[in-house]
Amino acid sequence: MAQPIKPGTPIKTSASTRPQAKETNTTPVKFIFDKSNYRLLIISIAVVAFGFILMSGTTDIYSNTKIVLAPIVVLAGFALGFFAIFKKPSA
Repeated sequence: MAQPIKPGTPIKTSASTRPQAKETNTTPVKFIFDKSNYRLLIISIAVVAFGFILMSGTTDIYSNTKIVLAPIVVLAGFALGFFAIFKKPSA
């Protein structure tokens, strides 16, 4: 049979029970992206959208604009987006 456990004496800690005041952080917050990163990202979204607009339409689906130029514009927009993400912000 298991023996009943008797309550022990309360454990005293060295820390006081009063809440301590938190330190205020005065350093400015640094963001990952800079204003130029967001500008390039918005431009890249516009370039990709323009490429899809070039690709749209139902007449003459085998034109050079739709099968050559528009995919190049879309890929250039995606490349610009990757550049905008990987560009380090200015110090």
